[in-house]
Amino acid sequence: MLCPGQPTSGRGGIGVAAGHQADDQGVVVVGAGIGGLVAATLLAARGVPVTLIERQAAPGGKARMVEVPGTGGPVAVDGGPTVFTLRDVFDEVFAEAGAALDDEVAITKADILARHGWSDGSRLDLHADPEASAAAIADFAGPREADGFRAFMAQARHSFATLEHSFIRAPRTNPIGLTWRIGMMRLGALAAIHPYTPLARMLGGTFRDPRLVQLFARYATYCGSSPYRAPATLALIAHVEQAGVWLIEGGIHALALALARLAARHGAVIRTGATVTEIETGGGRVTGVRLQSGERIAARAVIAGADVAALAAGRFGSGVARAVSAPAPQRRSLSAFTFLMQAEPGGLPLVRHNVLFSDDYRAEFSDIANGRPPQDPTVYVCALDRAAADETSAPGGPERFQIIVNAPANGDRHDYGQEEIETCTRQMQARLRACGLTLSPTRPPVVVTPTDFEHLYPSTGGALYGRASHGWAASFLRPGSRTRIPGLYCAGGSVHPGAGVPMAALSGRLAATTVLADLASTGRSRPAAMPGGMSTPSRTEAISG
Repeated sequence: MLCPGQPTSGRGGIGVAAGHQADDQGVVVVGAGIGGLVAATLLAARGVPVTLIERQAAPGGKARMVEVPGTGGPVAVDGGPTVFTLRDVFDEVFAEAGAALDDEVAITKADILARHGWSDGSRLDLHADPEASAAAIADFAGPREADGFRAFMAQARHSFATLEHSFIRAPRTNPIGLTWRIGMMRLGALAAIHPYTPLARMLGGTFRDPRLVQLFARYATYCGSSPYRAPATLALIAHVEQAGVWLIEGGIHALALALARLAARHGAVIRTGATVTEIETGGGRVTGVRLQSGERIAARAVIAGADVAALAAGRFGSGVARAVSAPAPQRRSLSAFTFLMQAEPGGLPLVRHNVLFSDDYRAEFSDIANGRPPQDPTVYVCALDRAAADETSAPGGPERFQIIVNAPANGDRHDYGQEEIETCTRQMQARLRACGLTLSPTRPPVVVTPTDFEHLYPSTGGALYGRASHGWAASFLRPGSRTRIPGLYCAGGSVHPGAGVPMAALSGRLAATTVLADLASTGRSRPAAMPGGMSTPSRTEAISG
């Protein structure tokens, strides 16, 4: 196996933008993940001088591309998130910055949301059309289970409607604040989202077929959690996915590049390959950042797009370590083994998103809770070259794949070596074969372990989703946009409203809104344009993509 590949700039590459230099009226954004990119874009669009600093070679954060060996030389493979939902969040972000999402990326809607397989040879597709999904479930497990699916989707829709504007899109609050937002007269609506019932238990009361319980319980893993410990409120993810799974040409990394281009058009300075070693303070508030090179950039506000665990661990200096609280190691979300490769598939016909389930789901999460990779893992297979429609979209010849196996976030305490990589590889391959799929890599895959993710995202143990959503109160424990230090703000998947591409974007939007409000309250901010207005930078070098 090869060592984890370095992120690439994606198709077309990306340059460094030059515009306003940050000053004591400006904002520095640390980390060009989705949250940081959205914050920088919206602030720049409002005329605020912004400098965005990213230590990797290209914007994207976890939405990165990794070069892997292929038959004709290196090929770029998605190394981060691959599922894109809640596109309306990005439609709004691009519109507020005077652009249109469809003009910036090539995007299509998937007809099949995902294909699911089991070792008994059974297979079930979920469709963009919910009645098509109900019909498929009726054929798969009988009409009663199709009725259960309709009831489950009604529950998911209710949960999302209850929380979308009161919690997901709103600033961080506490349980009492959420109750007031929802309304004292609608306490029944709050109880109906089942915050005190584990997701798997709720599903066990909805479906008799254990395969369906397993399938819909998997939504807890979308935020890095166990369905046996996460609340049934996470059923809302099923509604989010049913409302639309979208495929972006070039992957989620292409979305990150589009945001970077948009931020640059509004004058944001984007500096890649630069590392912030300290967020400086003075007079009880943030004053700027210092780079590894020794350069200092003054700023009125700093938005930290890194995982809050890095901030709390002092990775950006002891002066800001008290700004936020990080989850204890046992509260971390899932990590993963990811296998990035070019391969020839055989057997089970694939669509873009495929999930091949283990024979004992509870044992899988028990293994992870006990600090070891699952012996019989569920495997997610993303066939990156498949189009939106069905398996007939196979390109022919070798294809690019990202394969994920969930694992514990203990990469800071355990060094996953070659022997464990080989063991996990065998277990992954055994699960593929049990479900009727074979993959023949054209070259050795790039394998990324929890230890590697710890190196990429320090002080997280390799946790990919921040704090796990275990228990009814977990969502309230994520930090919000503001921190304990004036002038320091947070954005990204480890803060409110949570993990995932659209949630990280919403965190960036909340951070930008909060910064604008705080700058305005000091009376020291520059005049700002209305949303969608164009700023006029002194000089801008466009980002190519």
